[in-house]
Amino acid sequence: MPEAIEGSFVDPAAIAEKVEKENAEGAKSPAQTGGSAGGPVGKPRSLWSDAWRDLRRNPLFVASAILIVLLLTMTCFPSLFTSASPRNGDLTGAYLKEPEFGKVFSGEWLGYDGQGRSIWARLVYGARASVIVGVVVTAAVTLFGGFVGMMAGYFGGWIDSVLSRLTDIFAGIPFLLGAMVVLTSFDVRTVWVVSAALIVLGWTQIARVMRGSVISIKQQDYVMAAKALGAGTGRILLRHILPNAIAPVIVVATIALGGYISAEATLSYLGIGLADPVVSWGIDVSAGKDQLRNAPHVLLFPALMVSVTVLAFIMLGDAVRNALDPKLR
Repeated sequence: MPEAIEGSFVDPAAIAEKVEKENAEGAKSPAQTGGSAGGPVGKPRSLWSDAWRDLRRNPLFVASAILIVLLLTMTCFPSLFTSASPRNGDLTGAYLKEPEFGKVFSGEWLGYDGQGRSIWARLVYGARASVIVGVVVTAAVTLFGGFVGMMAGYFGGWIDSVLSRLTDIFAGIPFLLGAMVVLTSFDVRTVWVVSAALIVLGWTQIARVMRGSVISIKQQDYVMAAKALGAGTGRILLRHILPNAIAPVIVVATIALGGYISAEATLSYLGIGLADPVVSWGIDVSAGKDQLRNAPHVLLFPALMVSVTVLAFIMLGDAVRNALDPKLR
């Protein structure tokens, strides 16, 4: 018989149903109920979305991104920045002419070099060679070095031993010295020849970073589960390992891009990199060293352009590293 309370009947079945409903609501996770604060249900964020959110709030990233976008625009559309020719000179009227800072973006803005050529025009058009070398070398060493490191780290055994020893052999060759030896064997040194020389000697760092990252990732539970479910090697590498192992490679490649631009300028300065008629910052720095006492602007502006460009990519790499590494957040 139902128990009577103050003249009314209480149904035990109704009480049990109410208790079960309250327990079910209390067992819901914060993600289902909108969090402890009662907020709206949100989509789970990935590492990349969190990194992008952090990057947008990082002034270091914003400053470096603005510089790099400006540099890329200068590379693709140099006529937007100057109408002067980077090759035509006027020895009679413009020999080592001083800068006229009031004439912004004109041929006279940063003065003229020892052959009567506009320094500003040569800075604008010289960005193309430096950026092409930096981007091509970075892309090639990332693809090749990443592939070598992934194969060595995932398969291990004799494959790892052979690829690691090959990496050690190339890493033991001094970078600039090796590039000088390679380039001296070519009579004509174009952008692509210089890029090839840097690619041959520059992939080892990426390979080592990728190998270490893959060795750590392949031991994770989700990789083991994929193997247990019968996933093929290609699927495991491309769907499970590569997306999780690529973050440190991106950081190293971003910072290295600035180093390759600096290496191209160094080789051109030494006279074994790019050569006329190619317009390059390294060539201009080499030509300006003879005018350092009487016309320092001929050396100063191309050297400053190299430094700012390298600094921009280093800053970008640091910002990306801080965003992708949870320990640094």
